[in-house]
Amino acid sequence: MDNAINPALVVVWGGFVLAFIFGAVANKGNFCIMGAISDVVNIGHWGRMRMWLLAVAVAIIGANLLHYFGQVDLTKSVYQRPVLPWLSLLLGGALFGVGMTISAGCTNKNLVRLGGGSLRSLVVLVFLAISAYMTLKGLFAQWRSSYLDPVAIDLTTLGLANPGLGTLVAKFTGLPGPTALLATLGGVGVLLLAFVFTDARFRRNQVQVIGALVLGLLVVAGWYLTGHLGYGENPETLEMAYFATNTRTLESMSFVAPTAYSLELFVLWTDKSLRISFGIASVAGVVLGSFAYAVVSRQFRWEGFASLQDLRTQLTGAVLMGFGGVTAMGCTVGQGMSGLSTLALGSFLAVASIVAGAVATMQWQQR
Repeated sequence: MDNAINPALVVVWGGFVLAFIFGAVANKGNFCIMGAISDVVNIGHWGRMRMWLLAVAVAIIGANLLHYFGQVDLTKSVYQRPVLPWLSLLLGGALFGVGMTISAGCTNKNLVRLGGGSLRSLVVLVFLAISAYMTLKGLFAQWRSSYLDPVAIDLTTLGLANPGLGTLVAKFTGLPGPTALLATLGGVGVLLLAFVFTDARFRRNQVQVIGALVLGLLVVAGWYLTGHLGYGENPETLEMAYFATNTRTLESMSFVAPTAYSLELFVLWTDKSLRISFGIASVAGVVLGSFAYAVVSRQFRWEGFASLQDLRTQLTGAVLMGFGGVTAMGCTVGQGMSGLSTLALGSFLAVASIVAGAVATMQWQQR
């Protein structure tokens, strides 16, 4: 990489641009994974669910092709660690699902709403960030690290170098790793695309189809940005490193932990050890992208809490999302798109738990 180019700046500004587009497209297409689950449970409508699954399919195909051709190494992402903290993924995912349902929106949806003028979402995001920060470094972190994360499976003892679905296929079929990855990629991609496009009404909805394609490609672009353009020699240590990411490895779109890091940066602004990261830039990008679309489309409007009960419910959901999102290593976008794009077994587990928690809460609300 050209020494005149600062890779950290490339990652930060690139992350902002990608997230800006993400926020604008999510606002225009009414993209909301919690809403997609709600549509299926409450009215039997699969439009937004198909939009999510199409975005996941594009992300899976694109990310794994990058990995196959050696442009990025997905096995170094946090989703592909050989130790599988199954209890954290299950409990964290379920609590996040409950929290986003009673708050009527996940982290990404609240960022999009904030850009559209929702002061309610601003309050939700602040409490979510506090809860997430406490789960990363505070009181909740003590509980998580002492009682949840140690309950895990070391996959290396089972002969698996990482928790990727392709690795599992290679283990049981005897296929070479790259061949197994392509076979897995083809199978998963074909199944998802076949399900998505069997519905004629969805095929005719250009906003959802194009929006899903763009959102999926943005996840792929995030991996390329942090895992290729942002990977190089650290001039201070002379070792290869990933620049401007909070996990110190490659990342893509995820919003729970980055809200906590954003709050930390604002609170400790004069701490020179803190820097704007890919995740922090992504949080700002989604809000401003949504704001730009809301202004251009004349949909921007201020919004507050409907009642004191609404405030209590929203704050409860925010705390659950903050704790659950960090414990499950991601939200509906962090695990539900970026994590799934790596074909990590833990991501499938976390997403299934998020959906289960959301569905159970919706059914309880109906009763």
